[in-house]
Amino acid sequence: MDSLQKCSWMTLGILVFLTEPGLGSSIIEGPSNLTALVGMEAHFNCTVSEGWQILIWLFEGQPVLSVIYPGKVIITDQSYNQQGYNKSTMFTSELKIYNVQLNNSGRIECSIQTMGDSPYAFLSVQVSGSLNIKDHNLTIRENQTIEIICEAVGWDPAPHITWMVNNISVDNSNYTTNWSQGSNGLYNEESILTLTPLANSTVICLAAISALSKPQSAVMTLVVYPPPIDSEDDGHTRTIILAVVLSIVGFLLLILVILLIVCCCRRREESNYQKEMRKVSMKKNATDQSLETRSDNGNENYGYSPEEQEHTKQIPRLPSFSPVDSSFNGLEQDLEVGSTSEVPYGRVLPSRAAAYPINPRKIRNVTLV
Repeated sequence: MDSLQKCSWMTLGILVFLTEPGLGSSIIEGPSNLTALVGMEAHFNCTVSEGWQILIWLFEGQPVLSVIYPGKVIITDQSYNQQGYNKSTMFTSELKIYNVQLNNSGRIECSIQTMGDSPYAFLSVQVSGSLNIKDHNLTIRENQTIEIICEAVGWDPAPHITWMVNNISVDNSNYTTNWSQGSNGLYNEESILTLTPLANSTVICLAAISALSKPQSAVMTLVVYPPPIDSEDDGHTRTIILAVVLSIVGFLLLILVILLIVCCCRRREESNYQKEMRKVSMKKNATDQSLETRSDNGNENYGYSPEEQEHTKQIPRLPSFSPVDSSFNGLEQDLEVGSTSEVPYGRVLPSRAAAYPINPRKIRNVTLV
């Protein structure tokens, strides 16, 4: 059937070429390259000058649709159609391909069966698969490092995956991407983002291919809560805290030792000072006691002239008398000493015997001051 169609089109083309009255027609503008998603509609334009008789659309060299002047359409494949436009002396044929599939990717050619090359373009059909982030909503502890996985399944070609956090693009050094091709010829891709959030965040995974006007996206929300007050920190934090505490304790101990040394030195100085003052006080007390003792006992008056010497000089040695001698009494009266009122300079003399003995002895007199 296909070979019969091909022969029919060739025969038609030859007949048109042989009966062509205006061989001066040409293609002014041919089709342009196009990328389309599976299931979408593809459009190609071909503009020819006046005098054309037949315009043929070919896919990979095979005719799929023909337009015969002035606008009759012959459709070979029902997935193709066209719309014609006349403008001045030019005619434009717009080829439409409905519900394009991967097997529609290839070369699209426009021909008017004249000498020379026919312009052509390429149709690239792509597949936009699914995109998903595992754990759409996640609650984590502040400053906790996590891995977020984004999966793209059933794409062709393999998509280009990027990340955004709070609408800020993430550097590609923070995520890794791997892809593989499935048995159906489509590509599966996995991207892993490493993140350490400090606050609530919105994470977006983006997958882009050229057929998409904007990247396909998947969104997740991160809820970050502060760590409990009584929770244990990791080893690194504990080490830092321990080092800081030990440093502070060591510094305080050093200050305490310095203060103790200063206090000991001051106490030693005060002790020496107190000892010296005690010595001085003891010496002063001893001196005062000595003076008081001397004041109580009296001082010897070296300028006093004893009376005994005068009496010794004035009284001649007496002869011994008998006790019954009456003249002895008269002698006692002559030897009596006057009362204290008769002592010169108002001095109080110590009491002494009323009369000197027969044999006088040496007596030392002391004056109290």
